[in-house]
Amino acid sequence: MKQRHFDEELAELKAKLVRMAGLTEDQIDKALAALLNRDSVQARQVIERDHQVNALDVEIDEECIRLLALHQPAARDLRLVTTAMKISTELERISDLAENICERTIELNEEPQLKPYIDIPRMGNSARMMVKESIDAFVKDDSTLARKVLTDDDLVDDLMEQVFRELLSYMIEDTQTISRAIRLSFIAKYLERVADHATNIAELVVYLVEGKIIRHTSPPISS
Repeated sequence: MKQRHFDEELAELKAKLVRMAGLTEDQIDKALAALLNRDSVQARQVIERDHQVNALDVEIDEECIRLLALHQPAARDLRLVTTAMKISTELERISDLAENICERTIELNEEPQLKPYIDIPRMGNSARMMVKESIDAFVKDDSTLARKVLTDDDLVDDLMEQVFRELLSYMIEDTQTISRAIRLSFIAKYLERVADHATNIAELVVYLVEGKIIRHTSPPISS
């Protein structure tokens, strides 16, 4: 009976984490839409809604601490509780980055648009998909999907370098573009960090499912 009650509490914890992930993904979506549509009103709504993600982060942390103290779980249950606590932190940081994107968007909207946005939306879509797939991997206990997320990070890194090179050329050719180009470079960096946090979640899923810590390890170089 005690184990059944604990299993139900674990299921509730997982559901709360998935709800937080859904809200975080929506924050990224709306931040990108605000940027592309030059919509400062929507950008401010994203900023104002960040507190909801923060509140869920605190709730999940408190619940995890309670479960650890009350049930003293072992083996996979212990990994689930500690992993949930760490994933909620990653999601909270992703939401913070969505807020940062919106802050830069509001500033950018005070000047004419520097250029059509092509690679930044591609970065955003890739990073958002990495977040979604890392959470899907968590829900499904799918370490194969989690490992796919790890490889997808390379695409976002490559796009960021491409964006930086292009923005640098604008700044060199015309000094009046510098403030806008710098803000766009910040946004590209924020998206690269979103992908990094998704990678961290994927690594945590591998640990949850396989019991292997792959953080700070490099894949073998093929001959």
